[in-house]
Amino acid sequence: MTIQLYGFWRSNAAFRVRVALALKNIPFEEIEVDILSGRQFESAYAAVNAEHMVPTLIHNGQHFFQSMAIVEYLDDIHPAPRLVPEDAKERAYARALAAVSASDAHPLVVPRVRKYLASQFGADAGSVANWCRHWASEGLASYERLLTRRPAAPFALGTTPTIADLCIAGQIVTANLYDIDIDAFPRVAALGKRCFDMPEFAEAHPFRHPGYTP
Repeated sequence: MTIQLYGFWRSNAAFRVRVALALKNIPFEEIEVDILSGRQFESAYAAVNAEHMVPTLIHNGQHFFQSMAIVEYLDDIHPAPRLVPEDAKERAYARALAAVSASDAHPLVVPRVRKYLASQFGADAGSVANWCRHWASEGLASYERLLTRRPAAPFALGTTPTIADLCIAGQIVTANLYDIDIDAFPRVAALGKRCFDMPEFAEAHPFRHPGYTP
């Protein structure tokens, strides 16, 4: 059965899953859910994902949500190339690096947070954008410190990309969306270049997505 991925061009979490699928050379059908216009809250999508978020991956009739859980599921059903290391210490480190973006920085800039800032605190569009740039930069700064302590060689955990690189690349995507100059984070920028030199990362970038809207 064809894998279906419910996503959106701007979704950072969907970006991570698109890269994972591409790295594993797994074909999939992508179905757009416009999270900016609120389609994730429509009843039709609620039947797909009760959390009202993207991405959702459907495989053999089973629904999977949360990008990191999806990536680990893909590793289970299609082990090569592995995105979550088998070694326990390396696996913990990869998950920790991934969480800097997936759990710490990215959740602070998603649509529901931006909408809440505007509706509950009266933040105008400029203030919301500044909020997003601040937290996106904080995520980049965290990665810069971590990559200084353990330099990429050439990827975050060695010779091939892992979930850590998916999330670091995702943090760079957020920077791109908010016009943040990543040159201030040279180790992150260098790792990002190595990632986006790969077609699996480059083609998954929101700016290359068929649904991209400037």
